[in-house]
Amino acid sequence: MPVKNALRPDPALQHYKQVSFETLTASWFTFDGWEVFFPIIDHDMKTDLLVSDGNNFYRIQVKTIESHDESHVVENRWGDAKIDYVIYFSREDNWGYILKPFMQRRKRLNSAAGIRFHQDPEDFIEAFNRI
Repeated sequence: MPVKNALRPDPALQHYKQVSFETLTASWFTFDGWEVFFPIIDHDMKTDLLVSDGNNFYRIQVKTIESHDESHVVENRWGDAKIDYVIYFSREDNWGYILKPFMQRRKRLNSAAGIRFHQDPEDFIEAFNRI
């Protein structure tokens, strides 16, 4: 049986966890027939994923929160970067929210503008189609 021997320092482990949610999101889009692209660098453009239906492209930022509370207040971490959607995953529960980027500094996650999804591919795609 394989054994993981690497002990990651906390900053690296947090980065691995974040990338796992970006990869999970890409997998769900791919499963639904979207083309998915990963920017090599997303520093200034704040784009974790670029998805396309063949005609349109959407820039997506993937974020995670460590909270059970759906009224958790999230911060604008992308400034005025031209992204199309922000997808939030709870690391502590089985839900997430899809929002259009907001310009104010902070916003309640379960605001009227957010679409809630369960962390499974069918519910996620259904929520994305509603946004």
